[in-house]
Amino acid sequence: MSKRNSQANKSAARERLRVERERQAKKDKARKQIVVGVSVVAALAIAGGVSYGVMQLNKPSAWEAAADAKNITAPKNTSGDDGTTVVIGESSAKKTLELYEDSRCPICATFEQTVGETVAKDVDAGKYKIKYVGATFIDNSDSGEGSKNALSALGAALNVSPDAFLEYKTALYSAKYHPEETNDKFAKDSYLLDVADSVDALKGNKAFQKDVEDGTYDAWAMKMSETFDKSGVQGTPTLKMDGKTLTAEGSENAPMTVADFNTAIDKALKG
Repeated sequence: MSKRNSQANKSAARERLRVERERQAKKDKARKQIVVGVSVVAALAIAGGVSYGVMQLNKPSAWEAAADAKNITAPKNTSGDDGTTVVIGESSAKKTLELYEDSRCPICATFEQTVGETVAKDVDAGKYKIKYVGATFIDNSDSGEGSKNALSALGAALNVSPDAFLEYKTALYSAKYHPEETNDKFAKDSYLLDVADSVDALKGNKAFQKDVEDGTYDAWAMKMSETFDKSGVQGTPTLKMDGKTLTAEGSENAPMTVADFNTAIDKALKG
């Protein structure tokens, strides 16, 4: 091979090598841009996801929003600030029995199943009126939404009539429908509506059903709960008349039998 051809071959080889290096450099640059682009998109997606997650965590729950609501829709058959005064009975009755209850409260259920019928008969007879104050503290202690949701549903029943309210309250506390305290069944609208089907005035009542499902009285329920919190009452059931707490003889607890209740209520009516 001549020296000239050898030099030419070397030059051609160097040129091919240069071209190949430039081509590879361009490929590496393009690949790097793609990786960076994908990384940026992924980072933005993660940042967006984190941002959305933080927003969702900071977003108030429906019940928190209800508690902060300025416009309160109160049920019919109520009075006072935001309709949180619920008094049921003959207007001619001189005395009023204040009844403080939480819908999830198992002791309230026992009281209603044992003494509730006696209270209803007394109210019908005009012996005294009932002032109902609903609580929701069990939702905090045992976690859940059932106390609040049931109280809202009771508001929907009260909007139908005082009798529907009392019958629905009795059904919610009944042995058939009242769940264990730790079982938050009342959080489900469907369950509350199943219970309502046992009350003639509520069964198939489309307006009542819509109010329950729409949470029409959620804000009212939170205001009612606030009324309980401000009352100073520490537990449920609590019964009061003329500012004095009714208890079983020799006890600090609410009367849980008909005999103990009659003794306590007769004493209070005379006082």
